[in-house]
Amino acid sequence: ISRTWFLSIIQHEFRTGKIDLDSTMKLLEKLKIPFDFAHVKHVFKKTVDKRKEHTINIEDFRAIYRIIVHRPEFLELFRAYSLNSNMLSDTQLTEFLKKEQYETEACEITALEIILKHEPIEEVRKRRQMSFEGFIRYMISEDCSIFKSNHRTIYQDMNHPLCDYFISSSHNTYLISDQLVGPSHLWGYTSALLKGCRCLEIDCWDGSNNEPVVYHGHTLTSKIPFVSVIQVIDKYAFMASDYPLILSLENHCSTKQQEVMAKYLETILGEKLLTSTIGDTAVNQLPSPEALKRRILVKNKKVGTIEEGVLRRNGENQSETEEISEYESMSDEDETDEKVTLCSKTGTPKRKRKHKSSSSPRKKAKIKTKIALALSDLVIYTKSEKFVSFEHSLTNQKCYENNSIGEVQARRFVKRSAKEFVSHTSRFITRIYPKGTRMNSSNYNPQEFWNVGCQMVALNFQTPGVPMEVQDGKFLDNGGCGYILKPEFLRNHNSTFTPNNVGRYSKPMSLSIRLISGHQLPPSNLSKTNKADPLVQIEIFGVPEDQVKKKSSVVKSNALSPRWDETFSFTVQVPELALIRFCVEDEISLVANEFLGQYTLPLLSLRKG
Repeated sequence: ISRTWFLSIIQHEFRTGKIDLDSTMKLLEKLKIPFDFAHVKHVFKKTVDKRKEHTINIEDFRAIYRIIVHRPEFLELFRAYSLNSNMLSDTQLTEFLKKEQYETEACEITALEIILKHEPIEEVRKRRQMSFEGFIRYMISEDCSIFKSNHRTIYQDMNHPLCDYFISSSHNTYLISDQLVGPSHLWGYTSALLKGCRCLEIDCWDGSNNEPVVYHGHTLTSKIPFVSVIQVIDKYAFMASDYPLILSLENHCSTKQQEVMAKYLETILGEKLLTSTIGDTAVNQLPSPEALKRRILVKNKKVGTIEEGVLRRNGENQSETEEISEYESMSDEDETDEKVTLCSKTGTPKRKRKHKSSSSPRKKAKIKTKIALALSDLVIYTKSEKFVSFEHSLTNQKCYENNSIGEVQARRFVKRSAKEFVSHTSRFITRIYPKGTRMNSSNYNPQEFWNVGCQMVALNFQTPGVPMEVQDGKFLDNGGCGYILKPEFLRNHNSTFTPNNVGRYSKPMSLSIRLISGHQLPPSNLSKTNKADPLVQIEIFGVPEDQVKKKSSVVKSNALSPRWDETFSFTVQVPELALIRFCVEDEISLVANEFLGQYTLPLLSLRKG
């Protein structure tokens, strides 16, 4: 039956006898088989080289199809359950689902649904059976993805306060390259939003003609108009997620241009912009992502309380300026971010200097920041507050006030005061940002700050590499909406959890990974054909105790269908925080490997089977 079906699809293409490489590709597409051009080209070339021609006949095509599609590891499984016949009955498929895929609830109805969805041969479908062709299509489909299908949708409770979630956050969103001379570009915002990012950074400076601009201050990065940034945000804000979007303003503008910013935020974002509290004006707890759906929040310094701001807005008293006085720690941790503009008598911004001293204790200087009330009053639940100490926050900080802490200081806290850090992040939104010396826009490992419950661990989205792969993997969860509910022990105000001493919060999980095979891997850069010497690294990210990396053997000269059949075992103490990363590399030499591809996902999103 399979042969008849196969010929019925392809024979029309061979009416003139032979086809070339281009037609071979089109025919594979027609057969609904995903393929890699380099591999098909290589197999095709091997076939035609023997005859010194550039075309193949119908039998050649069948042979190429079998090499690309009929994977031996699938055939072994198929035969084990079809008892060496050419078909799987719905009963046999049900047995496969239960034993191999751990689908304990599976029954003949489940099997029939799979047959109807994936079996390409009508005659076989009608008999409620599955051919090897159908089995292959099922095995390479999303239905057999390693990622739990229900985690591709929003399945978590979205009614907790905002501070109970990890929030996908970007740093210097406007940059698409490095921090010194690279271009600022609107695409930075578009691509971050399409990736599900829910906290964007906008670095605002005075521009000419009273038009604020966005760029990395005091550098040669190019400038983009603030108005254009807000227009792009308005267009793409809720394309990937309906949950609230937070605009983290790093505001260096004069009060005059701050009023222009406020005007653009209100006129362009309109109803999407949150300009008053939801319900009660007295805020004792942050609202939930659910309550703030499709709303845009401004994160910035604020004059006074939310209540005063709401009253002022209702009174239309908009053209004023107020000063905020606060103590600024003059330490080496004042990185080139979260800079507060100093205002001189004339109201023009001056650059804040770094004060470094090797031996003297850290001094605090009182600084004044001028803020236009029109902008201040747009800040509702996300008021930026200078971080002083955990003790100070516990006594003085309101639930709607949040802190930004540089990675160096944050790392010190993780090391020395992890318990206080966890207590702090259970109450207040905390944003971590990369140190200013990362001129090439490199990133830190976000895991160490998720481990203590930091909600906004901001990364340079434009920089590929392990940190962004870990970030992307974590936020695949919960439908990719950019909000992930933190584990209970990072939400509970009385938690004694620390990443280095998990104690009673440990829920050990045994994990066994059988690495079977690879298929159509990217060929090595060193290969003139389709070869590579692939190996797989399996790494767990999580609390320090769970951090581990294991490596497979190397399969020589095979990127088309390497076979490992190796098993790796792990014990994970805190599965709620763990991610697993599969990284495929090409062994170039004994000391160097070339990256071929990777996939990272939360450990609890990993499917059995």
